[in-house]
Amino acid sequence: MIPKTSTPAARALVVCGAALSLVSPFLAWTWTARYPGNLTVYGYPGGSQLLTLAGALLAAVFTAAVLGVPGLRALAPAGAVRALRAASLAALTATWITVGAIAVDLGGVVNVEPGGWLAAGAVLLLAAGAHALPDDTVTEPPPAARLPRAAEVALITVVFLAAMYVLTYGITTESAQDFLAFLPAAGFGVRALAAAGLTARFGALTARNRIAVAVAALAAALVFPFTQTGDQYTAIADNILVFAAVALGLNIVVGLVGLLDLGYVAFLGTGAYTAALVSGSTFSTFDIGPWPFWATALLGMGVSLVAGLVIGAPTLRLHGDYLAIVTLGFGEIFRITVNNLDGTSGPRLTNGPNGINSVPNLTVFGFDFGTRHTLLGVTFGRFANYYLLLLAVIAVIVFVYARAGNSRIGRAWIALREDEKAATAMGIEGFRYKLLAFGLGASLAGLAGTVMAHLQTNAVPENYKFADTAPPNSAFLLAAVVLGGMGTVSGPLVGAALLYLIPAKFAFFSQYQMMLFGLALILMMRFRPEGLVPDRRHRLEFHDEQVAAAEARRTAAEATA
Repeated sequence: MIPKTSTPAARALVVCGAALSLVSPFLAWTWTARYPGNLTVYGYPGGSQLLTLAGALLAAVFTAAVLGVPGLRALAPAGAVRALRAASLAALTATWITVGAIAVDLGGVVNVEPGGWLAAGAVLLLAAGAHALPDDTVTEPPPAARLPRAAEVALITVVFLAAMYVLTYGITTESAQDFLAFLPAAGFGVRALAAAGLTARFGALTARNRIAVAVAALAAALVFPFTQTGDQYTAIADNILVFAAVALGLNIVVGLVGLLDLGYVAFLGTGAYTAALVSGSTFSTFDIGPWPFWATALLGMGVSLVAGLVIGAPTLRLHGDYLAIVTLGFGEIFRITVNNLDGTSGPRLTNGPNGINSVPNLTVFGFDFGTRHTLLGVTFGRFANYYLLLLAVIAVIVFVYARAGNSRIGRAWIALREDEKAATAMGIEGFRYKLLAFGLGASLAGLAGTVMAHLQTNAVPENYKFADTAPPNSAFLLAAVVLGGMGTVSGPLVGAALLYLIPAKFAFFSQYQMMLFGLALILMMRFRPEGLVPDRRHRLEFHDEQVAAAEARRTAAEATA
């Protein structure tokens, strides 16, 4: 517990801590370049020092807002103190994790240079002062002034580019130490922006400019391959996009309709096996040439759609745990079936456990995704080519999701999720609408599977388990939707990125994966059950007591005014 001090003393601590935190990244934190990031240089920051600098800059801005600097108070319409506290924790966690890692990796605290000690002390002063300040949270911030349309579009573009830069930094971290410092720093940084009321204002801004949001998001994502000189990190981004595409499809079933599907990865496998069989691979049991991509995609979606209808028709009259058990069984039946279609245990179709290998690269309108291409002076390798294709797939899935969710059918899905008996009483045919959602989600997973087969050059049963050490699998997919936020577009994207990056960056994680994921989900259900990026309905649903208390305070304030 940080002891409370008088406000002048707390402000002095904050100012001193922020100033020293801004200086410390420009000093050496260790004497040897053996620690990742080369933190031995004076004059400019490197490695995890950049995270401390970013947190200190954010804290300095909110410190100026707390001190009443003209023009900066507008950056914290909901209050600056809580935002300052979160920003100080961003700098604190990044700094102390880095200093601790230096001591552990290099064999003792003697390897920490004075710059590192200064940084550790400075962020501690900053956090102590920030938490000693009295809260200034505003329940109802004043409405933001409307900007010209061009300025709003420019602001949206800048924000998405900044978000893409942060994500790129996380993907391209070269060491587990850097990524371990990045995760909490990024989380507390986002928390600071939310506490200041900036994310709420940006949400209102995006609601007025939906087309600009879609264009800006796509433009920001297109920047990523231009920042890469090799395929190492682009391959990680490709797998994140595959994972995110399937999670978005699952979000229709889980987030919009409220059906618990534990075998969804089977539809991804259906699309992948369908694409592999008609790819012209020498291991394919179909002696046919490669189909064009548009035909392969439609076939993969169609076969997955049929699979979704076949499994959904007899099971969607079940509810809750019973439906979850049946879908879990379907996922395992799919994996066991393709494992046995080897010509011995069953007909020769999928080559059993060996799968279908050597799936050739796609060629779309003469563009070979397996060869290097140069665009605007930048050479795009194989994974960069597939990155662009996967962006197009994500765009299609987001478009379908958004249009379906905002349609009459989407409103029927939400009504069924909230109260199926009441929706049925109002004339909504629950079974028909649930079957439609199940089939649509399955077809979108099949679309992602057709690309995945060519990206990974194979389709093998081991890729489609309920739970495994690497995504995508059904457990990871469901966790991505729940962690990111059910019923939203950006939620599954955020959840998929986190759940793929964490095992990819931490080699030790695979040994304790399920235990740590279970712990993370328990903590999420306790402290943020609506997910990292919730929609408004879920936020109100899970925090009805806080909403009622806020309404009561507002009513009391109006009565006494």
